[in-house]
Amino acid sequence: MLEREYYDKTDEIIASHGSGQAALIPIIQDIQEEYRYLPPELLTYVAEKLKISESQAYSVATFYENFSFEPKGKYIIKVCDGTACHVRKSIPILEALYGELGLSKEKQTTEDMLFTLETVSCLGACGLAPVLTVNDKVYPKMTPENAVALVHELRGV
Repeated sequence: MLEREYYDKTDEIIASHGSGQAALIPIIQDIQEEYRYLPPELLTYVAEKLKISESQAYSVATFYENFSFEPKGKYIIKVCDGTACHVRKSIPILEALYGELGLSKEKQTTEDMLFTLETVSCLGACGLAPVLTVNDKVYPKMTPENAVALVHELRGV
């Protein structure tokens, strides 16, 4: 059970978008922006407020890859492993970041909630391969060393 202020903030978000069914996506986008993930309890709450079924709300939230039911870090690093990036050695970059951050495929977010590391199929920047993004900012022509240096920079080390 979430604390009351989560529900109060969700009520504010709903009020800003209205309680029509068409407001579902903008509402859950704002909730995710606020908390860096979509708490399942709040999705159920929003469904009740919008007078839609819980299954409808979940079908929307699970359809779009951008929504996450797991908390994410302050910095979301996405390493591209599309064809162009893979051929230009994106996997060593990913492995260097796993090592630096103490993460793995199974554990994607650091304990301090500072970093989340994900792989994506394509970032649409094939000419700049290999690329990664941090909170949607593109970093082109990365190397394992540059990726680790970027983490140090983000940490303020």
